[in-house]
Amino acid sequence: MNREEAWALVTSHTQSESLRHHMLAVEAAMRAYARKFGEDEELWGVVGLVHDFDYEEHPDMEADDGHPKWGVAYLRGQNVDERIVRAIEAHAAERTGVQPESLLERALVAVDELTGFLTAVALVRPSKDIRDITKIKSVKKKWRDRSFAAAVHREEIAEAAEALGVDLWEEHVPLVLQAMQDIAADLGLDGGG
Repeated sequence: MNREEAWALVTSHTQSESLRHHMLAVEAAMRAYARKFGEDEELWGVVGLVHDFDYEEHPDMEADDGHPKWGVAYLRGQNVDERIVRAIEAHAAERTGVQPESLLERALVAVDELTGFLTAVALVRPSKDIRDITKIKSVKKKWRDRSFAAAVHREEIAEAAEALGVDLWEEHVPLVLQAMQDIAADLGLDGGG
């Protein structure tokens, strides 16, 4: 599956602009990590882009045909590269039982929730522009406020960064933030309304 095919899959199954933006953010972060680790940027980007493609249509994650089980079955039926399929399974290990093992799988788990948190940080800024987040300490301040973006699993992000072998505040947050800032307009986080 190439990037064009991945985007076609996303747009055919996801109408929600915010969910599309989330998948684009995860794609950007995955590409940044692929560059950092000297891995296949196209493969990593595709994984990030399609990881939630079935969520809007199959949101009941407890159901046998819910996210990501439906998507995994669909992708296998399309003979999509097993590395992509397994990474999607591993990003929802608590539902699929597939634990993240490869660097690719651990990276997806590490960036998934963090992109949502960084989006929330950007959206409470007066400018609503992610590029205006210039200090990691402003992200850290929001992180410590448990009432802010309360649904974000901070412990999962911290544990996933550790499993990936990167420092949460010195490497992980800055890398993901920069990846998102680089595509701010595509994410609707450029202050344009």
